[in-house]
Amino acid sequence: MTEDRTDYATAPRPSRPRPAPANAGAGWAIGITAAALAALGLVALPSSSFSLDGLNGTGLLTLLLFAAAVAGWLHPRLDDTHVALAAAATAVLLGALDPDALFATLGAEPIWLLIAAFVLAAGVNTTGLPARLAIGLAARARGPRGLAHLITLGVVLTALLIPSTSGRAALLVPLHRALGTAFEGRPLLVRALALLLPTTVLLSAVATLVGAGAHLITSEILAATTGAGIGFAEWLLWGLPFAVVSSHLAAELVLLLTTDHAERRAPVRVDAAALRAELGVPEQRTRAELRALLLLGGVVLLWSTEPLHGLPPALVALAGALLITSPRIGVVKLGKAVGEIPWSLLLFMAATAALGAALAASGAATWLADLVLDEAEGTALLIAVVVVSTAAHLVVQSRSARSSVLVPLVVAAALESGLNPVALAFASTAAAGFCHTLPSSAKPVAMFSRLDPPLACPPRDLLRLSALLAPLTGALVVVFALVVWPHLGLPLF
Repeated sequence: MTEDRTDYATAPRPSRPRPAPANAGAGWAIGITAAALAALGLVALPSSSFSLDGLNGTGLLTLLLFAAAVAGWLHPRLDDTHVALAAAATAVLLGALDPDALFATLGAEPIWLLIAAFVLAAGVNTTGLPARLAIGLAARARGPRGLAHLITLGVVLTALLIPSTSGRAALLVPLHRALGTAFEGRPLLVRALALLLPTTVLLSAVATLVGAGAHLITSEILAATTGAGIGFAEWLLWGLPFAVVSSHLAAELVLLLTTDHAERRAPVRVDAAALRAELGVPEQRTRAELRALLLLGGVVLLWSTEPLHGLPPALVALAGALLITSPRIGVVKLGKAVGEIPWSLLLFMAATAALGAALAASGAATWLADLVLDEAEGTALLIAVVVVSTAAHLVVQSRSARSSVLVPLVVAAALESGLNPVALAFASTAAAGFCHTLPSSAKPVAMFSRLDPPLACPPRDLLRLSALLAPLTGALVVVFALVVWPHLGLPLF
């Protein structure tokens, strides 16, 4: 989901003003420059007559506006949603975006799909089913390697239950605390878990269409540009194998970086009863858990078999949300579930999807893609896109914002070079899921970095992991795009 700058620290803020972050000055400089250029364009460049190497006035103004929006997203003290909405409204005033197109994004199917998915997730979380799943898997471990890979499997499965990386991370923090207590005398293992959990949360999000808001933005931009987005079943078919492989490779890498040979060989015994008691999970499975599991399984099954019955995923999700909040068979009240929907995220998604569509429709995306990815074709273009997408989190922290910036350019470059735009956009989105370098790079990483020692994820461990995991993830995306995904119906050429 969008990685907004929420403060998860529990201590009160100091009364003295905090120093500005290192990139604050750069962000303001870029923003002021972009705003000045946009103002100059408004005064001096009639959109009907101006042309810059194939870029007309409307395209130039859209590009400058988008640059200003990116500058706003770079600034840590500006709210991402506020910046996106302001940019979308300005695009309408400039004539680069039709008002109906902007407002229609709020009623688009992906928005309704995510609303219903959050209601479903609220019901599933209320029953304690995800915690029981994690405890059951952890209790089967007999060694650190088995524990790491079983927990990784559980994290991947939660991508089907909860449509939010930050929500999944928040769910795992209590489990991490409980495991930290259980392994109090084994600091290396606790340190490995502190790095493993946020890492696998971020990498496994690509498993489903609703795993992150960036995925829905990618699908929306593809639909606006090429006439067809990516359905839930298609995304699951392509994303789940990559999520499983990348997450388990990351688990093995975390073990090698944070534990020694003696620690990896030491036996592990997880007391499931003690974990259930600490997390407040009943010993016996409840009827509410069973109902939630059956209902969620039915929804995922209908999502995955959309070509057979033709029911839109959003309609299926809405029916599931109504059932899980119904008086007799439901497990949560509708008002409580709706209260947990991140409405700011939905507004952000709608605004950025509209901006992406404006960038493509104005011709600015094609012009910029030709400028940035000039001369790159075929496999070279794929590698360039993957490298840029993997490194983009160092500049734009929001995952959704990265997709809104990158996907229009990637689609335009694919169309220009004769590649499959869906395959290249999917590869870009999968690569952009890597965002582990700094504690501020993603909300799950920030959550685990701000825990009290020894439960916290040290920044030096993040840097060591990212130095190896970034090229590994990028190479894996390239391999999947060239070898695996074509066999699953997603050819690049």
